[in-house]
Amino acid sequence: MITFLQLLSLFFIASKVDEEDKDKDSKYDLSLYKRGDLLEVPRTLFTHFGIYLGNNRVAHFIPDILPVFTKNKAAIGKMVTNNRLILGVIAKLASVRVDSLVDFAYGSEILVNHMDKLCSQPPLEGDEVARRAEKLMGSMTYSLLWYNCEHYVMYCRYGMAISYQTYQFCLTVRKIICSRMNAYLTALCGTGTMLYLGSLTLLNTVPTLLVPFTIWMAS
Repeated sequence: MITFLQLLSLFFIASKVDEEDKDKDSKYDLSLYKRGDLLEVPRTLFTHFGIYLGNNRVAHFIPDILPVFTKNKAAIGKMVTNNRLILGVIAKLASVRVDSLVDFAYGSEILVNHMDKLCSQPPLEGDEVARRAEKLMGSMTYSLLWYNCEHYVMYCRYGMAISYQTYQFCLTVRKIICSRMNAYLTALCGTGTMLYLGSLTLLNTVPTLLVPFTIWMAS
């Protein structure tokens, strides 16, 4: 039987191969980026964000599980692969760290200051953006919904910690949960379960119908 540590080793072996492939494929023109730029790249299911500090350095808030298993700074300092990132999200472990453009982008195309078109707040001056990004260096608790990499860069560049990705995700979940179809199914499943168990009483019928009624009213 494969143990947890063996499984974890397989994750990191795959990560190492993945990392080598990204290093081969990723080349970026540093003249396209200036200090204080907000950079974004696709990573896993979401977009990842960072602040360009200049001299091929990007500050970004990224989940990483590796510090739980080793204090080796050289190993931790290498590119954070998707395996390390996903496990870090689950464990809610992350830090603001500085990486090269290659390590930050992970082989993806980089969008520069795309958020300037979406945010109503004008961006701060480049040096101030970078200063804020550098000031927050170190470990912090990570939350996919309440404080992620987008909250971090939005605070640095615009002075407000918000996440459009989180907002859109919550809207989607709300549409699914607070739909009329979900109200029908909840009422049907609740009533069917009580009838099957033979426990249809006033005491449990009221909350069973109250939940789908609330969903119905919110839809």
